[in-house]
Amino acid sequence: MCGIVGIVSNAPVNQLIYDALLLLQHRGQDAAGIATQDGRKFYMHKAKGMVRDVFRTRNMRALPGNVGLGQVRYPTAGNAHSEEEAQPFYVNAPFGLVMSHNGNLTNAMALKAELFHTDHRHINTESDSEVLLNVLAHELERTTRGLELTPSDVFDAVRGVHQRVKGSYAVVALIAGHGIVAFRDPFGIRPLCLGHGEGTVAVASESVALEGTGMVFDRDVKPGEAVFIDLNGQVHAQMCADHPVHYPCVFEYVYLARPDSVMDGISVYQARLNMGETLAKRVISTVPPDQIDVVIPIPESSRPSAMQLAQLLGIPYREGFVKNRYVGRTFIMPGQGVRKKSVRQKLNVIASEFRGRNVLLVDDSIVRGTTSKEIVQMARDAGAARVYMASAAPPVRYPNVYGIDMPTSSELVAHDRSVEEIRQIIGCDALIYQDVDAMKKAILALNPKLSGLDASCFDGVYCTGDVTPADIVRLNEKRVDAPDSQEDTSRLALPNAQEA
Repeated sequence: MCGIVGIVSNAPVNQLIYDALLLLQHRGQDAAGIATQDGRKFYMHKAKGMVRDVFRTRNMRALPGNVGLGQVRYPTAGNAHSEEEAQPFYVNAPFGLVMSHNGNLTNAMALKAELFHTDHRHINTESDSEVLLNVLAHELERTTRGLELTPSDVFDAVRGVHQRVKGSYAVVALIAGHGIVAFRDPFGIRPLCLGHGEGTVAVASESVALEGTGMVFDRDVKPGEAVFIDLNGQVHAQMCADHPVHYPCVFEYVYLARPDSVMDGISVYQARLNMGETLAKRVISTVPPDQIDVVIPIPESSRPSAMQLAQLLGIPYREGFVKNRYVGRTFIMPGQGVRKKSVRQKLNVIASEFRGRNVLLVDDSIVRGTTSKEIVQMARDAGAARVYMASAAPPVRYPNVYGIDMPTSSELVAHDRSVEEIRQIIGCDALIYQDVDAMKKAILALNPKLSGLDASCFDGVYCTGDVTPADIVRLNEKRVDAPDSQEDTSRLALPNAQEA
């Protein structure tokens, strides 16, 4: 999960890109970078840290030009501590390319070997994004053969990328002297949208990055589609995949995206309201509503679901936790020790909302269980009589390979455990999970045109159809927070993609 943006304008774009990255900060807190083009020269600044810390006035002044792109990075593979893996990435031929990527390639290792032995290209980092950049560069070189670049050449190159690359990818790339190309994988797993302002055309991971910078959201980039924006702001678009289907990542709606974004025709906020409605039905079947005194969300993604649930059950909704906004998301922090310590730094209780009450805590999802266990104990310490826990998402039982940092089964509290076993680990008096099918229906009802949803971390069905237990083990070896012990492949029984 990263946030990307690309802008072509008739005015300098450095401030616009910076502002858009601030609006996408929730998608990546490890590193940030901006690249612009002025004349034929690229200007780039990138470093580890939040957007506000990476870019100072002197850095912004050193980013001239009316076209550029940027990224906020959240690493799932490679060396998280290396600044050289911050994006954008650059390669000098053909034309000169800089690129930012959101997603995760499942065949990066094979592509890296192919690039070295067949395409004669060198990869200098462990990042799959650099692999993807070099595949794109090679395909552009092949389609142009040293001739002047045309939009048709760009689309042919993206078509070649689709044929070689597997996994999830939303990409924005700047081609020196020509413009910006943006494209999504043929399954549309990771989001990408298109918008415009006065004399400006932009692409970004979420609509909020466009609307929050004074632009108008036009549409989503389709799965398998490429959009080429030339330096005059003219938009060219073409489908570059043979058989595209639309399976956006369900975790975007559950947790990752901002609630004020609209993705693939679905309001993230409304999706979370719908999930709260279906969760209410699950709560009723587990805990009688008259045994619940108050519904309390665990900030912040769970608030819409918790509010809808409370309203339907006729139970008071209260804010019981105050969030420290200057502590990053706990589930993306490396190391269980750091993750556990950060919970109480991140949240503090309002004791009066817990004392002597039976409370229903609502979270957007339960991944490792570390945070949930700590929060349940915080509620008990504040004087709660009974603590029930409800998750607006189903149990996370399977690794994610498409760009979310939870790929190792041994880290997932729900993997190979019953709900009762999970409840005992977390320490709550009752545990209620969302139903997988109900979650899918609640979201798909908002856009029936979608082929489906990639819910692989919940149901083990990987929409690309090419993920095996051996692939997961290999991908785990590259992740930024890999456990010491090796994955037990015997416990990874993956359903067939065709059964989705």
